[in-house]
Amino acid sequence: MVLHHQKFEFGHKCLIEKVVIQAPFRYSVNFHDEACFIYFLEGTARTSSPIGQVPVASGEAVILKCGSYFADLLKYSEANRYEILVVHLYKDILRMIYKHEMPALVKEVENKSYISYVATHDVVKKFVESLSFYFDNPELVNDELLELKFRELILLLLRTQNTSSIVSLFTDLFAPRNVSIKEVVNNHIFSELSVEDLANLANLSVSTFTRSFQTLFNDTPANYIKRKRLERAKDLLAMSDLSVSEIALQTCFTDVAHFSRSFKTAYHCSPSAYRLSLKGI
Repeated sequence: MVLHHQKFEFGHKCLIEKVVIQAPFRYSVNFHDEACFIYFLEGTARTSSPIGQVPVASGEAVILKCGSYFADLLKYSEANRYEILVVHLYKDILRMIYKHEMPALVKEVENKSYISYVATHDVVKKFVESLSFYFDNPELVNDELLELKFRELILLLLRTQNTSSIVSLFTDLFAPRNVSIKEVVNNHIFSELSVEDLANLANLSVSTFTRSFQTLFNDTPANYIKRKRLERAKDLLAMSDLSVSEIALQTCFTDVAHFSRSFKTAYHCSPSAYRLSLKGI
């Protein structure tokens, strides 16, 4: 639940915002022509992108590039209070502000991830703290000030340990990466996301995602994911000393009885019997 929300608009777009949220809460978003810098003043989140999940704790920041995301705000204390600062990095605003500098920034880099951790150098923390003054005094804020703060953030990130993330951000904004269904699914076999979640991460409707998936894998998403989880469970039974219940949890089966039934249906024996058979018992 959103408890409090403040924002500063540049033109008619929300450029900087601060949100206070009561956990648990899921926030989903699709960035077509923008990225964003997110700083967690309070709270712990698990952010899902098309190619994986990243945990983010209080005092940490991430840069999310063009794509679809879920941020699961987790319970972490009795208060369960989140305070999040977001700076939106719109393509058209970046073009306008950096119209002369863009060629020097945009180049090929190896960083192809959707989510990049931001090294939270003291100067980045000071920048975040400086914005608190303006949220307390919003009448002082205008487009000129917002442009200065926008430039300040980019320059601070470039001058700390975040150069590759920023250069990659500019590159991806102006030459966005297309994610495949196969990439989304294979990176989230063990992410506990629903088919609807996976479709959103692939930027497709559920029906289109399911139909395309059937064409690619000759199977339904649910069956494919279950089969891959059982294959992993079979490997763990053979190669580890983990208990059956531990293996069930590691392979996203929250109910051990359901895991055992599914394993027996797939391999014609229970998990325990399979492990014993490997020992010749």
